[in-house]
Amino acid sequence: MVGPPGTGIGAPWMRVAQAEMFVAEVAGRGNNPRIMEYHATTTLGSQPDSVPWCSSFVNWCLRQVGICGTNSAAAASWVNWGQGLETPRYGCIVQLRTARQGHDRATGSSSGNHVAFFVSQTATHITLLGGNQSQQVKESNYRLSSYDIRAMRWPTGG
Repeated sequence: MVGPPGTGIGAPWMRVAQAEMFVAEVAGRGNNPRIMEYHATTTLGSQPDSVPWCSSFVNWCLRQVGICGTNSAAAASWVNWGQGLETPRYGCIVQLRTARQGHDRATGSSSGNHVAFFVSQTATHITLLGGNQSQQVKESNYRLSSYDIRAMRWPTGG
């Protein structure tokens, strides 16, 4: 069960995401079938693991607990999804964008957009659990001075 922010009802998708830790892209011509499964939850359908997959991972995790995500493989599709949050909450969906142009190795993004689940934050960094973070599922720290947080979202209803 998912409740509105502040109700104390948790984020069951985080257990799903944590169980996927270290799922990684296959080097060379091969593809990780699990990442292709993540993509299958979006309008892209099953795609190679070389296709950016952060949004596919978020959609897949939510679907495992009965929540419909954006069904889009685009990280920016999460900006208006669900309910907006003013302050982060463990498990909320964070959509961010790199402040610099070009490919971002940390997120695997050529658009600069990335989406993942919130874990924690300090004065200088945000920690997110997500897919396609250095080509795998893991927790990563992002320097707040290098990224713009565009949205923090929570599922509507429950």
